[in-house]
Amino acid sequence: MVIETILFNQLEVSEEIIRAAGDMGFEETTPIQAKAIPVILEGKDIIAQAPTGTGKTCAFGIPAIESVDTSDDSVQVLILCPTRELVIQVAEELTALSKYKKGVRVLPIYGGQQIERQISALRKRPQVIIGTPGRVMDHIRRKTLRLDDLNMLILDEADEMLNMGFREDIDIILESVPEERQFVLFSATLAKAILDIANKYQNDPVKVNVVHKELTVPTIEQYYLEVRDANKVEVLSRLIDANNFKLSVVFCNTKRRVDDLCRDLQARGYSAESLHGDMKQLQRDNVMSRFRNGLIDILIATDVAARGIDVDDVDAVFNYDVPSDEEYYVHRIGRTGRAKRQGVSYTFAAGKELVKLRDIQRYTKSKIKLIKAPSIEDIQENKLTGIMDEVKAVLTEGGLSKYTAYVETLLDEVGDITEENYATSLEVAAAFLKMTMDKLVMGASAEFSVEDLSARSGIAPSKFDGNMVRLFINLGKKDNLQVSDLVKFIVLNCEIKGKEIGRVDMLEKFSFFEIPKNHLENVMTSLIGETLKGRKVNIEVANKRDGGHRGGRQERGGDRRRNFKPRRKKEQ
Repeated sequence: MVIETILFNQLEVSEEIIRAAGDMGFEETTPIQAKAIPVILEGKDIIAQAPTGTGKTCAFGIPAIESVDTSDDSVQVLILCPTRELVIQVAEELTALSKYKKGVRVLPIYGGQQIERQISALRKRPQVIIGTPGRVMDHIRRKTLRLDDLNMLILDEADEMLNMGFREDIDIILESVPEERQFVLFSATLAKAILDIANKYQNDPVKVNVVHKELTVPTIEQYYLEVRDANKVEVLSRLIDANNFKLSVVFCNTKRRVDDLCRDLQARGYSAESLHGDMKQLQRDNVMSRFRNGLIDILIATDVAARGIDVDDVDAVFNYDVPSDEEYYVHRIGRTGRAKRQGVSYTFAAGKELVKLRDIQRYTKSKIKLIKAPSIEDIQENKLTGIMDEVKAVLTEGGLSKYTAYVETLLDEVGDITEENYATSLEVAAAFLKMTMDKLVMGASAEFSVEDLSARSGIAPSKFDGNMVRLFINLGKKDNLQVSDLVKFIVLNCEIKGKEIGRVDMLEKFSFFEIPKNHLENVMTSLIGETLKGRKVNIEVANKRDGGHRGGRQERGGDRRRNFKPRRKKEQ
């Protein structure tokens, strides 16, 4: 399957736009963007059929921003939208796109907002207006909005505007703008009324159509889980542990998300590597080679990097983020279930993302089933089954004489029925199995119930109990500290595994994290005085007076020094 997309830096657009798109997390174009942007940049009229959620705002927004002459204070671009919600959404996206374009001013105008406020804002001479037809008409009648110098007119969701009865307003607006202007029309459908507008007001328009591809890989089982962003790493870990996937591909929407998730999984002890457009080709080739050869279990990638993933025996695909386009979904899950093998895909979604997931299901004409995150019991059962299979294989291979001698010695010590520590050979085998299981299934996962991981759960789960201690660290969000940064800092400097770290609470100026009590001395002596994010680290034990692990009001914003008992490094 070929997706008609290119990188944003391959478009004939300014560096400021490319930089802004990167800040917004966009690495490559969607199909509608790849088709429409070059045509609009050439100054041609266009009629584009593109449903909501295909990236159409950037498809017309980038050329609109690029067309603005910042030395001219007149209104140069008018974008009509059917609803105030869409007006605000488009205005926010165009404002973000023009972040580095000095002198570009964007203004939304819509009904329900005080018109005096809009008149005042119009006096500041915005070059780009986004508005509903009714409010735009109102300003034209009041002569508070002049379109004499307009060079680009855009109709977004034109079919919806007609359904809402805006045809007359649209005609009046279109007849009041200069004849020499570019007319860009976007619509989910191309009904006769839409084509009538195109025939009447457009000049030899280029037609662009985004056709959704149906799912063509029937061997893939598709599931989704309702999960909050804060719990995605835990749910991902459980799914991998509960199914013993050998090779998995995890997709994120941005390069930053890829790198953050890679750090989180590595801190938990997984063999994971990232793959995205910022990496040099040699690096990407090396990562792919290691993945193909089984030296990496989990590959975390962006959509643009997915083109290089051509491995037949990928067991599972995870949509860590819901893809921005339906075709991306098909392309992603197509990484598994190859060569007539059985494959499985999991998508993490919550809130508004569930609407997008329904769109994906409708366009691909496939069934995506809701499931719950595996419980710790599911993981234990799976691990036990795997261990028993390995034991059977070892028994079949033989060569155990070296080890039977050790077991016989152990039985001599604990096998005397007259002794208090008496144990049978069956109990000795069970003890070995328990030791193995304790090493495989431990840490935060064991403390999270399936309900804790639900998207409807109110707070992030804590594993705080009598064996845990909650610590304060003097860095927070204002230091650009992220959970993954803190976990990695702890793991690299202390004798502790990432999965042993409990709940992490990131506040503005400081943070809290939980660790097992037996690691307290090592963490305190190893981290106090070290440097993180350019600051010297101080760590203190949280006082239980204010609610301990749940975080009382003083932790949330009061005088933190009253609530912690300082711990100092031991004298050397």
